[in-house]
Amino acid sequence: MNNRIIGRSLPVVALSLLLNSSGCKHDMSIKQLELNITYPAAYVVNAEGNSLSVIDLLNQQVRETISFGEASGGHSGMNMTDMVMWPHHIYLSPDGSKLGVGVPGMDLSAGHAGGTSGMKGRVLVVNSKTGATTVNQQTPVMNHNAVFSADGSEIWTSQMDQSGKVLVYNAATMALKNTIIVGMEPAEVTMSSNGQYAFVANGMSNTVTVIKVADKSVAKTIPVGDDPVGAWPGADDKMYVDNEKGQSISVIDVNTLTVTETVKLGFTPGYAAYHPIRNELWVSQAGTGMKVVIFGRMNGAWMKMGEVQTGLDAHAIVFTKDGATAFVTNQGAATVSVVDVAKRIKLKDIAVGKKPNGIVLKY
Repeated sequence: MNNRIIGRSLPVVALSLLLNSSGCKHDMSIKQLELNITYPAAYVVNAEGNSLSVIDLLNQQVRETISFGEASGGHSGMNMTDMVMWPHHIYLSPDGSKLGVGVPGMDLSAGHAGGTSGMKGRVLVVNSKTGATTVNQQTPVMNHNAVFSADGSEIWTSQMDQSGKVLVYNAATMALKNTIIVGMEPAEVTMSSNGQYAFVANGMSNTVTVIKVADKSVAKTIPVGDDPVGAWPGADDKMYVDNEKGQSISVIDVNTLTVTETVKLGFTPGYAAYHPIRNELWVSQAGTGMKVVIFGRMNGAWMKMGEVQTGLDAHAIVFTKDGATAFVTNQGAATVSVVDVAKRIKLKDIAVGKKPNGIVLKY
C-alpha cells in the first residue's frame, strides 16, 4: 500500500553520527529543522515507518512527519545496535511539552513475546512543539513503552525479559533512579488516573504488578487472564487489562486492587479504552480484525452494544476531550480511522506511516 504523507518531513542527520558507542546517552545537539506544532494534534507512532505522523485535529489531516531515521529494515551496513527501530507506544508529559516513546527494536504487531535474545530497547523524548528528539536513552533489554509519572518528574519503562523489571528514570537528567522487580516479560507500564500507582502487565506471568509511585514499593501482584499486555486506565477508577491469549478484559478496581469483572471477548484484543462521558468500553480487534467492539453496562456487567468497522489490525484508541470523536490506529492498513462516537460510524481514514500503533492527543 502506498502511504500518503501530507506536509513536511523532518530531516534527520544519520544516527550513526549522533549516537555514541555505548548507546546510553547521546549528543542531541545536531541542528535539525524545527517545527512549530501549536495546533491541537494527534501524534501517531509508525512502527515500521520509524516516524511520528502529526495529525491536525481541526482539519483531520497529516501536517507533519517526524522521522527517527531510515525506515525499519533499511539499515543495511549500519550498526544495528545504534539504530532507532520499531518505535511502539507514546505518552504525553503532564505539561504537554514532551512525548515519551518506547522503542523495543522489533515488530510487536504479531504479539508481545519478550526480549530473551538480549535485544536492547530505547526511550525517546520528543519536544511536542518542535519535533526535536531531546533524549535517546538505551535500555539494557527491549522495552514496550515510556510513560511519565503524574508530576512529570520520572519516566517509567519495562524490560521485557523473563526476569522482568521496571526502570524508573529521572525525566530531567535520565539518571536511573530505581529498578523494580516485577513478573516475567512485562509489557506496558501505565499510571492510574489518580497518579498513585503504576500498573505493569506481565505477559508470561499472567499477572499485573501494582507499584506505589511515591516509594516504588510493590503494593500487590494481581492474577489476570492469559498474556496481559496493558492495564489501560479509566476515569472510573478502574484499569482495563487486555489479555491477548485469554481473549478477555480483566477489570481491576484501583481502590481495592482486585479484579472485579472479566469480560469475555471471543477475539484477540489490541487495546481497551474507557469512554468516561458515555460509560462505554471500546476494545479493538487485533490481527486479522478490522473493527472496534463497544461495550456498555447492562445488569451490572459489560455487555456488547455494537461495533465499528475501522481497518486491518485495529490497535490503539483515543477520544477527543469532548468525547465526540475517536481515533483508531490500524497497523495492517497504515491508517488512522476517525469515528463518530455517538453514531458509531467511521467518518474517514487518514493515511499515515507503516504499522501505526501508539497515538496520543495534545491540545
